[in-house]
Amino acid sequence: MKTIKDVDIAGKRVFFRVDFNVPLDANLKVADDSRLTAVLPTLAYARKQKARLILSSHLGRPDGKVVPEMSLAPVAKRLGELMHADVRMAPDCIGPAVKILVDAMKPGDILMLENLRYHPEEQKNDDAFARALAELGDVYINDAFAVSHRPDASVVAVTRHVPVCAAGFLLGKEIDYFDKAMSHPKRPFAAVVGGAKVSGKLGALENMLAHVDKLLIGGAMANTFLKSRGVAVGKSKIEADLIPVAETVMKKAREKGIEFFLPVDAVVASRMAPDAETTVVSIEDFPADGMALDIGPKTSKLYAKALGDAATIIWNGPLGVFEMDAFSRGTLEMAKCLAASRALTIVGGGDTDAAIHKAGVADKITYISTGGGAFLELLEGKILPGVAALQQADSRR
Repeated sequence: MKTIKDVDIAGKRVFFRVDFNVPLDANLKVADDSRLTAVLPTLAYARKQKARLILSSHLGRPDGKVVPEMSLAPVAKRLGELMHADVRMAPDCIGPAVKILVDAMKPGDILMLENLRYHPEEQKNDDAFARALAELGDVYINDAFAVSHRPDASVVAVTRHVPVCAAGFLLGKEIDYFDKAMSHPKRPFAAVVGGAKVSGKLGALENMLAHVDKLLIGGAMANTFLKSRGVAVGKSKIEADLIPVAETVMKKAREKGIEFFLPVDAVVASRMAPDAETTVVSIEDFPADGMALDIGPKTSKLYAKALGDAATIIWNGPLGVFEMDAFSRGTLEMAKCLAASRALTIVGGGDTDAAIHKAGVADKITYISTGGGAFLELLEGKILPGVAALQQADSRR
């Protein structure tokens, strides 16, 4: 897959698909600019090449309508501050008024297009809409890993109409790190998978069985696996219809010689609430009226020991209801465990990313992915539509 360094962008109109779907506060100011800073290296490189930068993104879910509160204007302002440059805001993402602004751009200029999702055609991967976007650029650069699993017009169809297409540094880095972990891992290779539902991670779990040496399970999804082993888990959340599937996953792991870990104790409460009374119980002594809301301290120690010799670790999904302090310790301990590891550590998923930052160890993780759904699709062994589109565009030329 070509990156921006492999194509000539000097002085050209470069149409960027970025992911600036950032949270805004009550005053409509950017509350978290990490998605902006993530693409600064790509944008800085383009400006150094005297390119004209045309930036496109979505924000929120306006459902194909103009919603002023979801305008990208606050994002343009914050980006300008970060880049120490003027970022002009367009009134729309297509149309005559936008074309006039693009035609007037000089080398190094930056133009932010308005929310792509103001147009329903964006999420329908509409070819006519994609062609209108493509008319604005000579080169197309996708640096939006977090939306590259979505077959949207600005991600897929647009690549059929721009002469030159490539990935930005961020997208390239995401794919390179993942490929390094999955295709050429240093071993032992361990995966930590958490979250609420087995159904949401089933594809990832099945694909992981073809790659990893160790698989550690946490979060509410662990309850379904425990139940399949005949463990009583009280009122804990389970997916009864997936108990046979959980059994199959564990059977395959045994057949492949993969070490499979489930919680040995849990932080239990009668209700999921910040002020709930909690207790730590062994899995064998689970109370009938209790809910498992975090892994317990013995499980944290067991998992840390299991990861002690790992050379590659991938983590996706919290190990408990980490948003509540009472049930956050297991997830935070895992974050600290990865931070202390000498392994190549890759973390993906919005909640997992949040946990890493909550633990204050983001600078000690090898790579933190910017995408949740896209990261999960890679874990499932899928080729992202946005990546496939770039590859196909390159093969056509």
